[in-house]
Amino acid sequence: MRADLHTHSIFSDGELIPAELVRTAKVLGHKAIAITDHVDMTNVEFVVKNLVKAVELTDGDITVIPGVEITHVPPALMDKVIADAKRFGAEWIVVHGETIAEPVQPGTNMQAAMNPEVDVLAHPGLVTEDVIQKAKDNDVLIEITGRKGHSLTNGHVAVLARKYGAKMVIDSDAHGPDDLMDEEKAYKVALGAGLTKAEADAAIQKIPFEALRKI
Repeated sequence: MRADLHTHSIFSDGELIPAELVRTAKVLGHKAIAITDHVDMTNVEFVVKNLVKAVELTDGDITVIPGVEITHVPPALMDKVIADAKRFGAEWIVVHGETIAEPVQPGTNMQAAMNPEVDVLAHPGLVTEDVIQKAKDNDVLIEITGRKGHSLTNGHVAVLARKYGAKMVIDSDAHGPDDLMDEEKAYKVALGAGLTKAEADAAIQKIPFEALRKI
């Protein structure tokens, strides 16, 4: 049983149309998948209104959640883009954190952690302790990622999440079919980041589904 809360389709920089993405995830044993294409203020309406249609792909085996990844939006504008995404029908909000693999504007992590409408702070890089504490306070999930480049700081992220009791989830940040992770691969990513078996169990089997029940 697995849920992936951070994936991409052709509506941003992914390789698959939503139906292909959902079908591939279903074959890998996923029970839920959030399609979270990259958005800013220029494309949020177009992306969300199209991803909402992907809910029709939900069946008895897999649940499809329309979402967004707020990406490289200046922190001062982020709350408005998040509100717009929700207004257009996004049910899951991911924020593209301050990964060391891209020049994300400083302050992005904290702005995401301060907004209770955010569900996941993705690949937050060399995240600071105050951000992790704020994320815990606002029930923002902290991502341990399987994505190349972004995963370089997984160990640092896991150490601070554990220290402050922030909830962790294991996501693929899939852009193509080979990026999606079955349960075995998800456990390898979790354990490779330094999570204990119990922490990995929670991040893969429990926390994602608890979070999805709130939407």
